[in-house]
Amino acid sequence: MSELAGLFAPQCVAVVGATEREGSVGRAVVRNLLADFEGEVVPVNPRFDRLFDRECHDSVAGTGADLAVVAVPAEAVPGVVEQASEASIENVVVISAGFGEAGPEGTDREERLVDIAEEYDLNLVGPNSIGVISTPSGLNATFSPRNALDGSISFMSQSGAYITAVLDWAADRNLGFKDIVSLGNKAVLDESDFVAAWGDDPETDVVLGYLEGIRDGRRFMEVAREVTAETPVLAVKSGRTEAGATAAASHTGAIAGSEAAYDAGLDQSGVIRVDTGEELFEFGQMLAGQPLPEGEGVAVVTNAGGPGVMATDAIGDAEAELAPLGESTRERLDDVLPAAASRRNPVDVIGDADADRFGAALEVVLDDPNVGAAVVIACPTATLAFESLADTLAAVTGDYDLPVAACLMGGESTEAAAATLADVGLPSYFDPARAVRSLDVLFEYREIRDRTYEAPRTFDVDREAAREILATVRDRSDNRLGVEAMDLLEAYGIPTPEGRIVDSPRAARETAEAIDGDVVMKIVSPDILHKTDVGGVEVGVADEDVADIYETLVTRARNYQQDARILGVQVQEMVDLGAGVETIVGANRDPQFGPLLLFGLGGVFVEVFEDTATRVAPVSEREAAGMIDAIDSAPLLRGARGRTPVDEAAVVETIGRLSQLVTDFPAIVELDINPLVATPDGVAAVDLRLTVDPETL
Repeated sequence: MSELAGLFAPQCVAVVGATEREGSVGRAVVRNLLADFEGEVVPVNPRFDRLFDRECHDSVAGTGADLAVVAVPAEAVPGVVEQASEASIENVVVISAGFGEAGPEGTDREERLVDIAEEYDLNLVGPNSIGVISTPSGLNATFSPRNALDGSISFMSQSGAYITAVLDWAADRNLGFKDIVSLGNKAVLDESDFVAAWGDDPETDVVLGYLEGIRDGRRFMEVAREVTAETPVLAVKSGRTEAGATAAASHTGAIAGSEAAYDAGLDQSGVIRVDTGEELFEFGQMLAGQPLPEGEGVAVVTNAGGPGVMATDAIGDAEAELAPLGESTRERLDDVLPAAASRRNPVDVIGDADADRFGAALEVVLDDPNVGAAVVIACPTATLAFESLADTLAAVTGDYDLPVAACLMGGESTEAAAATLADVGLPSYFDPARAVRSLDVLFEYREIRDRTYEAPRTFDVDREAAREILATVRDRSDNRLGVEAMDLLEAYGIPTPEGRIVDSPRAARETAEAIDGDVVMKIVSPDILHKTDVGGVEVGVADEDVADIYETLVTRARNYQQDARILGVQVQEMVDLGAGVETIVGANRDPQFGPLLLFGLGGVFVEVFEDTATRVAPVSEREAAGMIDAIDSAPLLRGARGRTPVDEAAVVETIGRLSQLVTDFPAIVELDINPLVATPDGVAAVDLRLTVDPETL
């Protein structure tokens, strides 16, 4: 942690705004530092000569500090930070509020802080932060009423109040931390900086985050991908909203909202997204204290049948599986269990079991090669002392490099035992399902750790032709393009049916005669987004009917909207929808993560079923194939109900080509290919709709 070493392990901390006034932030910060910090603490306040029985400086400039904690009125903060920078103090924590969260004047002050930090290459936390904690150095530069216990979990939070609550909660559960950072407004240092720093820190085993947003999604993904190969990262992302709640000009825009981008971005970067704060810390404690499983199966050892069944059900819902115990294991269990006990998984040691019987049974199942992890469930009985069981579990698990979770199903009687288990990194739970889910996160992270990231495939495309097509929006009164831009797909190698747009019945007839078989005809108008709803599509039109249908489509469009701009009628080779599956491939642009791809079941029912998968572009072939795996209707593509499987490789390639298109052209705001008809012989993009920002071309 070379770049941020001075932030977490300073030699001298200056507290600007120090005071002995009761109830003040400046007093609380100094008190917390004096309690445990191994280095020097220097109060700074021009109103006093001495504070806390030590010399008080009138300026941060003469303190010799390598970390400054600033707790002064907001309007004075930029001046203090500049003084610190000029005095070669590289690390600053701004606790003061009244910046970007406080309106235009505060925003101006925050921008000033950013300018100073850039000029002096400053590590700045906040503003509007409660501070930082680092237990190895005894640093508690916060105004939290409680300090952290020692541990190997590093935690960041956008909510300072949440940190104070977590510290109080964690103390009762013997949950320790290495570093804690209150991110505040993230004016300079943000979540990416701390994930990178903790990924390089040998004393951090797990990184946890409470996030309300990610400032630069693409940078975060790059950093997290590298870090999660060695260090697990888990996050709660709050502020979930209903995807597509606002109107959008495409199906993709309606379905792939911001939360879909966060889900995709975190998943692709190896970050485990959890739903609750309780999961965040329970899973973090498990990852910090237990080894990763080698095998696939989970064994359950219990003194109660019902909770054993509950654990079995939870395993059925998990990534892991219930381990089949081998014959030799069952024979060895005969030697340690009474006749009434169950020798199959879950292993029921029955209600009169003491700690020794639990320990003997656990040793036997952990020796089974099919067992990669175990859950021990104990209900209180007259023959079982939880404290003895905790000592036994600590001794047994110390001899095995396998993860174990304890489920002590009691209240006050379990507290001492739970503390004993926590001391050896063995988490305990009341609910069997929670114990199983926490174990399951080890299997989940093992899969993340073993991932091999591939570079996206680069296709040979006609980028200049694509640019010219997109630039046609400059000559229009809106920024939407439809089937008149089908050549855009051709430029990027995405197959389209034969056809063209015509502006007269005669041209329609000539085009149809050049195409084998009947044709599809569609009205082309930027003002009519859903053509089928207004009778703007006719399928299976014979050559002799084409001219009349041309007139009919134009009349319907005029009757629907008199001032609609009619660009013509598309005459297109008819694709046999019965021979394939209608899918959708689309993209929209997320403000944090950039282009977001969507794939799923398409056609007119795309927004009804919303059976789609999303990924942040660009995607590798493996990620593109994973989008197919992720949708519920994947069996339709793979030959369900006797159908011939579609050309899945062609679908994957199309996703890859679209990924390259929207990555090459940030001007594409939204794009739908719907339907993309997938058949055993390939794919065909039948319809297109996109929105373009001409200012970014």
